[in-house]
Amino acid sequence: MTKIVLIAGSHRQNSESGRVADYLASRVAALGMTPDVMKLEGHPLPLWDETAWNPDSDLAKRFAPYAARLTSADGFVVIAPEYAGMAAATVKNFMLYTNAAMVGHKPALITSVSAGNNGVYPITDLHVTSYKNNRIAYLPEHLIVRNVGSVFKGDAPANDDDAYMRDRADYALGVLKKY
Repeated sequence: MTKIVLIAGSHRQNSESGRVADYLASRVAALGMTPDVMKLEGHPLPLWDETAWNPDSDLAKRFAPYAARLTSADGFVVIAPEYAGMAAATVKNFMLYTNAAMVGHKPALITSVSAGNNGVYPITDLHVTSYKNNRIAYLPEHLIVRNVGSVFKGDAPANDDDAYMRDRADYALGVLKKY
């Protein structure tokens, strides 16, 4: 069965990104894939430095459990909260730890999360700055979750915007599954 790792890129405990990851994981399962939610809350990794390249280093050992989960995945959903018009530093730092053996040439759906009516900048930010050395294959499709506080809550859509976002999420995850 296809395994999808969902990376919730917020450093905040009980974040909206984590909630979105949980919702999307339920949809991944409903689409016949196996979800694995990886939450980066609480800053689980220090700022990256080159000692992480040494497999015997403390940094490499600290990242090893993540590396194993990423390596076993068939694809990814990278959930990036928008902070000041950028992808959160936590998710960008995490991507520095990854390499082509873990994520290379595997499809990834970028999902941006915004408290307001924006959310486009993290998509561009990750496309431009987080794929070069690890060769993750970001899809041309993406998902922007605007006004996140009002969507993906409960079993049924709360309003038309929520219904639209649920349909949009299923569509984007369906594209990921095809890849």
